[in-house]
Parts: sequence; C-alpha cells; structure tokens
Amino acid sequence: MKTNGARFLENLGIPFELREYEVDPEDLSATTVAKKIGMPAEQVFKTLLTTGGPGTYVFAVIPGDAELDFKKLARAAELRKAEMVSLKEVQPLTGYIRGGVTVFGAKKAYPVFVDETAILFDQISVSAGTRGTQLILNPEDYLRAAEAQTADLTKDAVKSAHAEGHA
Repeated sequence: MKTNGARFLENLGIPFELREYEVDPEDLSATTVAKKIGMPAEQVFKTLLTTGGPGTYVFAVIPGDAELDFKKLARAAELRKAEMVSLKEVQPLTGYIRGGVTVFGAKKAYPVFVDETAILFDQISVSAGTRGTQLILNPEDYLRAAEAQTADLTKDAVKSAHAEGHA
C-alpha cells in the first residue's frame, strides 16, 4: 500500500522497502511491531511528537526499546523543556494517528531529532504513515530526507532499569 511516507521518499528518489504487518489496536508498541516485521526492537524507531510550549513542536525519533529522555531532547532542540503532546493533539498536528506517525508528509515540517544510535545500523524501520506498514531504509537516507539532527535522546538504560524496579 502506498503511503504518504512512501510517496515522500519516492519523490526524493530515496530507496526503501515497505513491510506490512497485522495491527493489534490494543498493542501498538514498537517492540511488538519489531517482532511482527522480523527486526530487532533497537532498529525499529518510533516517532514521537513533543512540545516545548505553545506553538513549539519537535519530533523525537528513538529506538523502539528505549524511553525518551525529555531533558536530553530539550537540550538538543534548545528548548527550556520538552514533553509529550497529548494524544488528542497528535492527529490534528501531524495528520497521522498514534501508531502511524511519521515525519514524512506530516502536516507541518517540525524539527526532527533522531537518536544517535540510528546510524549504527545498515537499515532502520520507521512508520510509513499508517498503522500496519513500516518503511525500511538506510539511516543516512532517513536523516537526509527528514532533515534531521542526531543526538543522544534516550534514558540511560542503567538508570531506567533501576527506576523501573522501584516503580
């Protein structure tokens, strides 16, 4: 199925593969998507829309098995703070529904920050702009097409594993 994300990349002449999977509306997690498309979770990147305050939006693209560190994102994006956009705002701001958000073809070209681990892989997977379809492409092509900057955006695994033990 051709998606906005796929059309966007085609227009730029960027090679990609579309990989479809069965959607479970009860479980839209990136780790589940990774299993369904046969890729490790750290190579399946989730696209999160964050805000730094009224009218300020930034996409954070992080590995599916990681958690966004809002302080690191704020620093990278030169914002005082960063937080998730409420779920009801995601579609009006991006044109995409949860589980299908991509930076490609979004209603507005918000700044994009991608976790620096993306460049460690030959290929990464991101949403194609609809639930049930992923784009598989070279991370350098993704960064170029998204006009993205890379930064360390994820919580320290040791800290978050420790924190989860005390939740």
